[in-house]
Amino acid sequence: MLSRNSEYQSFETTEAASSVTSSPADVEDTSLEATVGTPTRFHGCYHDSMEMYAPVPIVAEYLNSHASWFSRCAEPMKVEVLGENGYALVIGRFGAFGYEVEPKIGLELLPPEEGVYRIRTIPIPDYQSPGYDVDYRSALQLLENPANDAVSDLGKMTLVIWELDLKVYIHFPKFIHRLPKSLIQSTGDRLLNQIVRQVSRRLTRKVQEDFHQSLGIQFPANSKKKHSWHRGGSRE
Repeated sequence: MLSRNSEYQSFETTEAASSVTSSPADVEDTSLEATVGTPTRFHGCYHDSMEMYAPVPIVAEYLNSHASWFSRCAEPMKVEVLGENGYALVIGRFGAFGYEVEPKIGLELLPPEEGVYRIRTIPIPDYQSPGYDVDYRSALQLLENPANDAVSDLGKMTLVIWELDLKVYIHFPKFIHRLPKSLIQSTGDRLLNQIVRQVSRRLTRKVQEDFHQSLGIQFPANSKKKHSWHRGGSRE
């Protein structure tokens, strides 16, 4: 899926790969079948927050009713419902050095346990990912604070704090492995950060707007936007 929506586009690195040349004999190496070795792992740890101008119970009720808003707020990503709490999402097409993937992942939005909402990857029925695997684990917590700017008639603001641990494993074709491993790793990590940043900011904004609209509250344009990104670590 490659939408023409301006908010949804492919991610392509600008890194040059002049040290790698191709010949007609190399063409078959670009196929997904022509992979070698163990998968390359890209790993990121992220945390951020969003403000919801309502008390915790109202925000919790909204989050629990994700069937009524998740698919709509996830646009322009394609979403398929998987059971009561699951969704299959096509994230978009992205790539580097002439190699592209279009991740499709299954996510389950688990019911809260002791006030913590967790999201994890689940299998998508009758679907085999072509050359990649994703391990998505996130947690959300709700923290209630006074609404100091008094934009809410309810007089309270809930801060939704989330953390994400994301691992992506890619079985690259042979021709990619001609590049230096450090270049592959740094480019992949940078693309992962770029994708998470863009998707999360877009999804955060849409959820905030949808939530406040459902309550008849105008979401303040000057609401704090906190974005703390950390790229985590080990390499494989």
